Amino acid sequence: MKHLIHSLPSPPKLLPLPPPSPQLHTLPSPQLTVNRSLAIITPLLLPTFSSLADTTTATTCSPTKPTTKTAFIDVSVDGQLIGRITIGLDESSAPYGATRFAKLVSGAAGISYRRKEFIKIMPNYIQHAGVRSYGVDAELAARTGNTTTAADSLKSEWEASLDDKCVKNVAAVGIVVRDPTKPPPKVKIVAKKGKLEVEEEEVGVEPNGTEFVIVTKDSPELDQSVLVVGRVVEGMEVVEKLTQVKTVQDNTSSPYFRVAKLIGDKRAVVAERGFNRPYSKVVITNCGLTS
Repeated sequence: MKHLIHSLPSPPKLLPLPPPSPQLHTLPSPQLTVNRSLAIITPLLLPTFSSLADTTTATTCSPTKPTTKTAFIDVSVDGQLIGRITIGLDESSAPYGATRFAKLVSGAAGISYRRKEFIKIMPNYIQHAGVRSYGVDAELAARTGNTTTAADSLKSEWEASLDDKCVKNVAAVGIVVRDPTKPPPKVKIVAKKGKLEVEEEEVGVEPNGTEFVIVTKDSPELDQSVLVVGRVVEGMEVVEKLTQVKTVQDNTSSPYFRVAKLIGDKRAVVAERGFNRPYSKVVITNCGLTS
């Protein structure tokens, strides 16, 4: 046994490992490893989200619109005067809409915004209820001989302005042309004179072209409903005060509301109109043109 043990070869000596070369820690050259070089170089070429936003804004937004007329509205909350908002109107970009707004502010249309209320205070804008009794533009009807509604004329001008997406920026003032929350018409079959016919039942009434909004934050969601006629040139701090007025809580995130809206329940439509309404009475006490 001893002879066998002594005859076994001795284990090899382990030599110490050489210190790591600094070259191992360097990244491979882009010429040698294409995939890795792309992984390193590509992020440097990609712009950040904020830079993309800045680029979009720079390419799509036009300069501040010129002011051709200046209007003012004095606003009160529960009878207490909050201040004056001065609005510059742009008749060059929206001739019909700006002129119509000027007439409603000055009373030249036979009726004005005076003593009418703001009905909605949203996170991005505040909305005025307009003048409910004003539907057909009497001057347009007298001049052309037809009874085209003001909303129809505004829609034509609004459609022509859809390319200018930056007009919904802060302080923009625009007339509500259509209701984006209005559900599509419901199709139903009715019997008429012994025959079955298909009819479309409209839910809700389209705006009559007198409601208007004042934008407090960028609001691209208004592109599909509002024709911009001008912008606030003074009194934006008054608008900010109005955004602080307490309103009815928006409940559109409720699953019960979603289901009711999906199936076309009219109660959901009525309830939705009450969301974001101010608890206080926010009224235009006086309005007119200054130039």
